[in-house]
Amino acid sequence: MSEEKKKPWINHMALVTVILAVCATLSTFKGGSYSTQSVISQALASDQWAFFQAKSTKQHLYELQVESLRLQALALPADSPAAAAYDRKIADDAQKVARYEHEKKDIEAKARQLEEQRDLAKQHGKPFGMAVMFLQVAILLNSIAGLMKAQKVWWAALPVGATGLVFFLNGFFAFF
Repeated sequence: MSEEKKKPWINHMALVTVILAVCATLSTFKGGSYSTQSVISQALASDQWAFFQAKSTKQHLYELQVESLRLQALALPADSPAAAAYDRKIADDAQKVARYEHEKKDIEAKARQLEEQRDLAKQHGKPFGMAVMFLQVAILLNSIAGLMKAQKVWWAALPVGATGLVFFLNGFFAFF
């Protein structure tokens, strides 16, 4: 029995397959990481928007209270001793309205920052998902090429793998 001589392209194909497999594995982990970060950032942003809404509701209640007290104060006789108490309460509630407005601005800024983090995570995560798809197809084609010893199949796998590598790099650098 003579041993079949190994063709040199098969060694290259094996090396390329290993490189593609490593990149596919890293793409899976990085894509999952960015996906998790996106979900967490969205949940935190939603919490901030709910907090913003709660502050808005409280602010609105105080605004209604101020308006009601102003109308009640108008109905008081001019020399009423209650007028000063109404004025103090109106001023106190107006101060709370201003405080809630300020707090809402801080909460809104935090929510928007979290939404930016979510969007950035999505921007990086999508290419990793595409990379996994192309890299897995290239690995499959390389496996078929190796089993069938068909160099043409390997040549067909190379552009698919290169596309996967471009998406892999885009996941890190977001150049398109």
